[in-house]
Amino acid sequence: MGFLNEARREFIAAPDSSKGQIVYKWPDQNIRKFARAIVEPDAVAVFMNQGQIMGVLDPGQHTLDASEIPFLGMFVDWASNSNAFRAEIYFVGAREYPHCRFGGRLDEVQDPQTGLIVTLRAFGEYALRVLDPVKLIVNLVGTVDVTNNEAITGWVAQQLLKVTRTAVTTQLMSGAWPILGLSVHSPDIEAAATPAANEQLADYGLAIARFGNLDVNLDDDDNARLKKLAGDTAYSRLAGGFLQAAQAEALQGAGEGMAQGGAAVTPMFLGAGLGMAGQMMQQPQQTAPAPPPGTGFAGGGAGFVQQQPAAEAPAAPEPAAAPEAAAAPAAAAAPAAEATVECPECHSPVRVGAKFCGECGTPMAKHCTNCNAELSATAKFCGECGTPVNPAPA
Repeated sequence: MGFLNEARREFIAAPDSSKGQIVYKWPDQNIRKFARAIVEPDAVAVFMNQGQIMGVLDPGQHTLDASEIPFLGMFVDWASNSNAFRAEIYFVGAREYPHCRFGGRLDEVQDPQTGLIVTLRAFGEYALRVLDPVKLIVNLVGTVDVTNNEAITGWVAQQLLKVTRTAVTTQLMSGAWPILGLSVHSPDIEAAATPAANEQLADYGLAIARFGNLDVNLDDDDNARLKKLAGDTAYSRLAGGFLQAAQAEALQGAGEGMAQGGAAVTPMFLGAGLGMAGQMMQQPQQTAPAPPPGTGFAGGGAGFVQQQPAAEAPAAPEPAAAPEAAAAPAAAAAPAAEATVECPECHSPVRVGAKFCGECGTPMAKHCTNCNAELSATAKFCGECGTPVNPAPA
């Protein structure tokens, strides 16, 4: 009777200090017969012997007696005259464990819009739930220390990074998502990563209940590079092209140098800047070129496009002429003068559009010696590359 009373006073339960653990292992493998096992409402007790699961106790208070719990009879300690059992007891929480952090490098991918190689990272939180305590103990106990929460959540975080990498890179390389602005697609990333992760975790009795604060972004250096490229491309669209943007930056640099007293402006740089200005002033009005393509960032559509000038409204009809004016012969109206340009060789007037001078036969059209672009007879610089038409002799 003394042994029976002593055993009944023994309680086996997870201590209050371990309530937050996913798995708590009872430290003693020698279990007295008739001891009381207390299992919390959100947990189960898994009995294991020599690597084999012997049984599971549901929430509640249980007297450890083979007559009440038949599977206990499989590991009776005969050396104690059948007054004890020899087993490992794991208390496994069956509730949700929120605020588990994960994050790190995903992969290096090529931005399909710009061709740049960038590094993606993912950061966030997830809520973990144990669906099958037996699978958790049997399949994961040999991989990680199941009694250490950080070991379990760290292993799960690796699986999350793996499936998140697949979900994100698949969309990026197909061109469906832009590199910049991936946060817009956080719900899509969660929707793709959650079932993929749970498929990986199913064999271990675990599942991701939900994500929290998921953010997929770029390495800081790559983020700065793409933002600069986006800004340069937007500026070039406003300027009408990359060449025009470069010319504008050169003129701006010359202006800033002259504002500082001219110390930063060399004669060669100043001459090039003024030459560009003269060239831009002499260029005939042309249809605005198509803007460069966007850089694949959020909100970076076709960009600013110059509007064509509106057609002039037709002039209001003049009042009816007097009968005397109507009777005047039509030949009295003076003919319009034909537009002409001056021949660069003999200075004779030549009709606009003529290919040769009618007086001396000099060709009226020129070609750039650098890029072979067609030039007007009076052009001093090439309108495409800025090369002087008649360079000074060396």
